[in-house]
Amino acid sequence: MDHITFLVAVVIVTALAFDFTNGFHDTANAMATSIATGALKPRTAVLISGALNIGGAFLSTEVAKTISGGIVDDTLVTPGMIFAGLVGAILWNLLTWLLGLPSSSSHALFGGLIGAVWVGAGEHGVHFDKVVEKVLIPAVASPVVAGVAALLATYLAYKITARARQDSVTKGFRLGQIASASLVSLAHGTNDAQKTMGVITLTLISAGALGHDAGPPVWVIASAGLAIGLGTYLGGWRIIRTMGKGLTDIQSPQGFAAEAAATTVILTSAHLGFALSTTQVCSGGILGAGLGRRLAEVRWGTAGRMVIAWLVTLPAAALVGGVSASVVKHGGTFGTVVIALCAAAVAAFIVLASHRNPVRADNVNDAHEVTVRAAGPTTVGTVA
Repeated sequence: MDHITFLVAVVIVTALAFDFTNGFHDTANAMATSIATGALKPRTAVLISGALNIGGAFLSTEVAKTISGGIVDDTLVTPGMIFAGLVGAILWNLLTWLLGLPSSSSHALFGGLIGAVWVGAGEHGVHFDKVVEKVLIPAVASPVVAGVAALLATYLAYKITARARQDSVTKGFRLGQIASASLVSLAHGTNDAQKTMGVITLTLISAGALGHDAGPPVWVIASAGLAIGLGTYLGGWRIIRTMGKGLTDIQSPQGFAAEAAATTVILTSAHLGFALSTTQVCSGGILGAGLGRRLAEVRWGTAGRMVIAWLVTLPAAALVGGVSASVVKHGGTFGTVVIALCAAAVAAFIVLASHRNPVRADNVNDAHEVTVRAAGPTTVGTVA
């Protein structure tokens, strides 16, 4: 425990704070379609999802190893760099949550770390070949694969049940959605909780508390699982509204198809150690399910804004992480405190701004728009 300095402790707490934001930011991945179709009540959905996220954290550590020893050189990384990277990731998560945009928490984390390590240790501190192989290629391929699979599954679901009674079809697929949404939650815990495990493990390696290429200790696995599970239970209602109502009008066969496709892609990638974005996978599945039903309305404006957010996420988080790393590097402890206070102030402002137009469990299905309003009647930002 001699290696656990004050800075290392601060980084671990910050990593768990990111894990918490990852939980409520990504609740929509598993449960948006089930809530939208009425398969599960909102509070029941987030409770199931939170519990299964915790369970999923214990299933694999391959993605954690990719984070702790894959995309950056763990021999050059310092706890201060990791702290700076986490600040970039957390602030991006909160901003996109405020706007109701289902951007990638994973890419926010990768971007923050890449920017911080690049500034703190130089470009040789980042393994760009691994970034391309483990992050960028899966980022492009995974939503396309999930979307095509969901499109075909939706088409087949409607084709097979074309002559069946509508109420029986709806009831049957709603029951199926409970199972498929639960599997997405389990897969999400397996994939996303590992990213925080990897960050904490990287911190412990950089501080000398663990050996090079070490895997996450049990206490790291448990704490990361609990943090993401608690965040999931609180529910990211703003993003749930966008994914459940904003992309397309989801019916139960579509919801089942989208969730089944997403689960398959996420679990396969977790086994291979690809740290992909579950948000992009699930969004791709929902869009594919929308295209797979005849006469379904797909809101391409919302989809376009989501894609823009996906493209901006990694460089935006990298910019914040790089600036934060520069302040920490040159300011030492004082610089770390300054960054922490600035991040806390920005986070508090975002949370207060969300109270002007709250989205809760009782109104999450009321509309497909998330708006951010100023103190007066003027709308300063809208996500349809």
